[in-house]
Amino acid sequence: MMKQKWIILAGEEAGPRSNKMGGIWNVIDAQATTLASLISSRTIREVKLPKILVVGPYYGHNDADWNKGLGRITDMDEFDDRDIDDELSSAINAVKLSGIEIKCGIKKIDDVEVVYLMFDTENFYNVTTEHKGTRMSLENKIKAEAYDLIGIDSMTYERMGNGPEYTHYLNLSYAISEFIRTLININEDQIKRLDTPITELSSPVAPRMQVCLHCHEFGTFYTIARLKQLHVPVNTVATFHATLPGRSAGHRSIQKIRNNDSTFPDGVAANMTKLESLAIYADIATAVGNSTGQEVKLFYGIDAILVRNGIIVEDNENEQVNKKQCRTKIQTFLSKNLQQFHGGKQISPESILPMFSISRIEIENKGYPDLLDALVLLDHMIKTKILEGHIKKNVRVVCFVIAAQGPKTDVPEGFPINLPNEVLVGEELRLQQMIVDRELECSKLTDGRRCVSAVLYPQWISDHDKGLNLTPNELMAGCIAGIFPSRYEPFLLTGLEAGSVGTPSIISKVCGCSDALKTLEHKVTGLGGVIVVDNIDLSYNESMVDYALAMDYFVDAYLHDMTKYDQICEEAYLVAKEMNWESPTLQYYELLTGVMTT
Repeated sequence: MMKQKWIILAGEEAGPRSNKMGGIWNVIDAQATTLASLISSRTIREVKLPKILVVGPYYGHNDADWNKGLGRITDMDEFDDRDIDDELSSAINAVKLSGIEIKCGIKKIDDVEVVYLMFDTENFYNVTTEHKGTRMSLENKIKAEAYDLIGIDSMTYERMGNGPEYTHYLNLSYAISEFIRTLININEDQIKRLDTPITELSSPVAPRMQVCLHCHEFGTFYTIARLKQLHVPVNTVATFHATLPGRSAGHRSIQKIRNNDSTFPDGVAANMTKLESLAIYADIATAVGNSTGQEVKLFYGIDAILVRNGIIVEDNENEQVNKKQCRTKIQTFLSKNLQQFHGGKQISPESILPMFSISRIEIENKGYPDLLDALVLLDHMIKTKILEGHIKKNVRVVCFVIAAQGPKTDVPEGFPINLPNEVLVGEELRLQQMIVDRELECSKLTDGRRCVSAVLYPQWISDHDKGLNLTPNELMAGCIAGIFPSRYEPFLLTGLEAGSVGTPSIISKVCGCSDALKTLEHKVTGLGGVIVVDNIDLSYNESMVDYALAMDYFVDAYLHDMTKYDQICEEAYLVAKEMNWESPTLQYYELLTGVMTT
């Protein structure tokens, strides 16, 4: 009898879309969606079609998230709740008997179903169970077992400042691995054995199915380690989107690679790096960029295969119309609120050129100082062109710097043009002060002291964010360009996401996708729709000049040659479309299953 094949995609962020572009959820959801389409189209040729599961955490209410500041709440409304097949249902019900709550939803892609299982780990400390003859909470059992299996010292790790985060990852990984163990041992006799302590199971039962597990990022790597230590027959892939030591080193990570310096930077959490090191238990490790692969080898001694991320690009015949509508909404909002809250002569909406940058609020790693310094240079360039008569004197550039500690529910009218310090927290305050120090506040636009401004947008972007009230795609589509000057960026999806709505972008050479762009052919003369600035080998000043020149290139095309600007937007779109999810999904499928797809 032919085995049923299960493809399970796991991640700590595997839940409803968050506000941020380029998150792990985007990656997992895109991979699942693309895989389903490839199966439906029979691009993946299997006699018995594989089944797809996406697994991750469930946050049922505002305080359920281990990171209270993020305030994530899992929304399952986008999924169908119709019945699932008996085999899967039996495994879910069996796992629930052990105190692990699972929320289930289904999404149909063409004629293929993708099942989403969200694990609620919040109350594991309240679930009573047994370990080695001693009654204890499920949470303590998980930690004791992890010590028995791998030697993970949870007594030390849980007392660290990030103990709740560590405990969440361990609990989630245990829940996912226990579900997989149950799924493989699914007949009635095997279900009865689930109450047997794992140490008394002498050998694995021959599976009636092939389970292939793909874990994205370290938060779920213990899933792989536990399954391997329990000798559960699972094909496993662990993907690094970054490394914790690399993130901590930030822009210094390049020098550490060049110096073969494998020491961890100060401040790297030992409990998190321990979880990240568990990728050694995977059959195969992958990295999304060349530099990330070098970090994985440097810090953990693991050889990782390069599999880049991609993006799903939807065809949209009305894209240009939508871009104009979104831009008009942004321009009108800026014109009205600049005059209302900062006085002076009202700037005509069509004279305002919006740009954007968006990422986590890692100020140095994401290159925000570089962005602001480049905007100062751009201001001088535009003022010079105005004096020379090449640009109309009322032109103003507004760059939204979208970076937030977390979502905000109480913001003032006119936000973010009206942005009192009382609204800001943590690093948002420092970033706003950096804008003030460079005199880039938008209040200086109305009287002409500045022609270029940076506007901090400390909010999770949505159509109800009480600011522009646009979705991320609408905001990107309405801006004339995106700029992402990261000093540490393992891949960078945001540049591709901007391109997917026809918005050109500027990225740094350090971004993991910059190497891939070298192989793409320009569709338009000039710098093109995606400009790469060398922030590795050039001096700081030279890089800043290049960022400013790249922004000026888009401004000039938009103002003076709309035909060329439309071609630039088309090239950005084509670059995103060419770097789609099909190739990486097929690569992952081959690595997971051993089945060649070409």
